[in-house]
Amino acid sequence: MAETIEGAADAEPIYRIGELASEFDITLRALRFYEDKGLVEPRRVGNTRLFSRRDRARLKLILLGKRVGLSLQDISDLLDLYDPAGDNRLQLERAEAMGTEQLARLREERASLDAAIEELDATLATVRAQLAESG
Repeated sequence: MAETIEGAADAEPIYRIGELASEFDITLRALRFYEDKGLVEPRRVGNTRLFSRRDRARLKLILLGKRVGLSLQDISDLLDLYDPAGDNRLQLERAEAMGTEQLARLREERASLDAAIEELDATLATVRAQLAESG
């Protein structure tokens, strides 16, 4: 459960590393890796990492990007385009372009996998028929 930052006017929730790791089903090491890459920037209180709502939102986008096959560099580029004071049109346009390109790649990969599955199905059918004949 997220805590709040004492003294903050809007009582922004904070998350400990274990909470986010559990929520998103990732390892502590993965979160530290994203921190090392500058993708999330938790505050430090002693040895404790405290992640903000912004870090949580960025982590959600990082994991979505990874799930659909974007590189960490592409994800980082998209996150860097975010402007809290702007309309983020540039970020949205870049996300749309990257998404369109990645969708085309994924569809090509799926077609290739479908062809490989069909070929393997046919080969296994032949092997099974030969096994049945040999008794």
